[in-house]
Amino acid sequence: MDKLKMHSPDLTQDNIAKIRELFPGCVTEATGEDGKLRLAVDFDQLRQELSDSIVEGPQERYHLNWPGKREALITANAPIAKTLRPARDESVDFDTTQNLFIEGDNLEALKLLQETYLGKIKMIYIDPPYNTGNDFIYNDDFAESSAEFLKRSNQKDDEGNRLVANSDANGRFHSTWLTMMFSRLRAAKNLLSSDGIIAVHIDENEYPNLEKLLDEVFGQSNNLGTVVWDKRNPKGDAKGIAQQHELISIYSKNAGLVKATHGLKRRKQNAEAILKKARNLIAESGGVTDEVRRKFSAWITKQDFSGGEKAYSRIDEDGRVFQAVSMAWPNNKQAPDDYFLTLIHPATGIECPTPEKGWRNPSATMKDLLKNNLIVFGKDHTSQPRRKYLLEENLLENFPSLLYFGGSDDNFFKSIDLSFDNPKPTQVAQKLIEACCPDEGIIIDFFAGSGTTAHATLEQNATDGTNRRFVMVQLDELTNEGSQARKAGFETIPEVSRMRILRAGQKILEGECHPDWNKDVGFRVLKIDSSNMADVFYTPDATNQADLLANVDSIKQGRTAEDLLFQVLVDWGVDITLPIRSETVQGKTVFFVDENALVACFDTGVTEDLVKELAAHEPLRVVFRDTGFVSDAVKINVQQIFKQLSPMTDVKAI
Repeated sequence: MDKLKMHSPDLTQDNIAKIRELFPGCVTEATGEDGKLRLAVDFDQLRQELSDSIVEGPQERYHLNWPGKREALITANAPIAKTLRPARDESVDFDTTQNLFIEGDNLEALKLLQETYLGKIKMIYIDPPYNTGNDFIYNDDFAESSAEFLKRSNQKDDEGNRLVANSDANGRFHSTWLTMMFSRLRAAKNLLSSDGIIAVHIDENEYPNLEKLLDEVFGQSNNLGTVVWDKRNPKGDAKGIAQQHELISIYSKNAGLVKATHGLKRRKQNAEAILKKARNLIAESGGVTDEVRRKFSAWITKQDFSGGEKAYSRIDEDGRVFQAVSMAWPNNKQAPDDYFLTLIHPATGIECPTPEKGWRNPSATMKDLLKNNLIVFGKDHTSQPRRKYLLEENLLENFPSLLYFGGSDDNFFKSIDLSFDNPKPTQVAQKLIEACCPDEGIIIDFFAGSGTTAHATLEQNATDGTNRRFVMVQLDELTNEGSQARKAGFETIPEVSRMRILRAGQKILEGECHPDWNKDVGFRVLKIDSSNMADVFYTPDATNQADLLANVDSIKQGRTAEDLLFQVLVDWGVDITLPIRSETVQGKTVFFVDENALVACFDTGVTEDLVKELAAHEPLRVVFRDTGFVSDAVKINVQQIFKQLSPMTDVKAI
């Protein structure tokens, strides 16, 4: 039942609504005196609408602008005093896996990963909130300077970086959504490799704005196109056309480099089935016969394949599947003289017709084609020869703009005893991962949700034997009351996501896996938390004399040596997926990261003998606790010891 408003009407908003009906382009979003977004009239534009001559006003330029854009840029660049704390108990194969699952705010995660993954991410694959009025988006606190942000982010913050409903009640403001996305895309771009690709799922609500936003962040020239995913299920609540598709915007860091490397290709969907059928027919008949060719052609015709795949309907005497294509010169102007080689029919010995404008290839290439039995002659010399296009040599095709998939993973989820609300299908994610990250590389999803990207990465690795790695980031968001996940005992979304990845990995290993895959189905869980360093470390001027003795050690109470190690790894830009080994050396706990990439000892009472033993390992980096040495003399001598025994070692203390 609708409720009475119990207040007088807002005449200003009523008037704005009337103007919006007459002049939609004259009503925009603006920040009110209370700091909240409101609909407002663009009076400069309205004056122009009501004038028959150009009205003076702000200089026109082509750009995307909205309330909060500048603040979003500041926030994207502002430092934070946070860290990543390891959670061994929630991880799978913590010491050996190269996959990551980060729990916490994704903007903070992107900032913490800047040093480690700068220019190293091959694919960013995200499915952000669509701004439908029913979902939640991140509400960041922008009303502060960089220095204030640094100070605040060292404490638990109840105001910033929280989820809020961007519902119909507040107009589903585009500005709120754009602000949330802009800062994250700016931070994420730094992580993308020079030939990296970003793929973003979206629906019709924000697609126009998303494209403009991606144009601004990645450049319009790096727009690789939009995939229309036909979900085969029209929305039932449509106001107009019933949308049955979603959109996937695909951009790159450098479109030219992508084209020069993998070119956004995918494997022909049914190529393996076609080749297998040909092999089986040949094996059954003991060789290539006319009957084999007839059966193969008939089988191809009956399949629900694309026209391009059905064209591969022939088998040559060597058992190769092919289609015959024209070899005629493709341009309007006549080809050079070297492109008119005479071809003699092998059976009749008479010259075959030459295309009026010449062959597609020069004489040398044509002779090689003849030598390798790659030219198809007709029954006699009256027909123009064509070229064999072998399927085995053309297994890849450009990724299409249309993607048809209306299925779900419900059966799989039942098999692993989990339930989700509307996760994107693993198969769709797999297809995009195969095309955007065909080689070994790192894939990051900082709107991880149910963990589809991680699951799809493992599935694709098991299929093609490529050892891709994933980095998932998910806010520690509570599961909905009454949801299947809550009933199953999962309090937060990350708990469900991690369980899905764990059980999916186990299920994949039970099936047939490519022999080249390293079978890494684990993940190292790291949680975003306040810095391990006490407040005095960041604000020494604010510490009074009475607190000095209490703050001799700048490390917070309750933080473990492994907590300190990971903050060092992040701060130093060392790969946080490297194997870690803990060893007791002279009674002290010492961490060896990838053996000698970094050696760390955070115990107290470090002696000169221990320093010398660690120097003998010749590590690339070594770190100690600033207050961990047995005496000031030992602390002073550390640099000299390493200079003598391991001069290439970078020595630091916290």
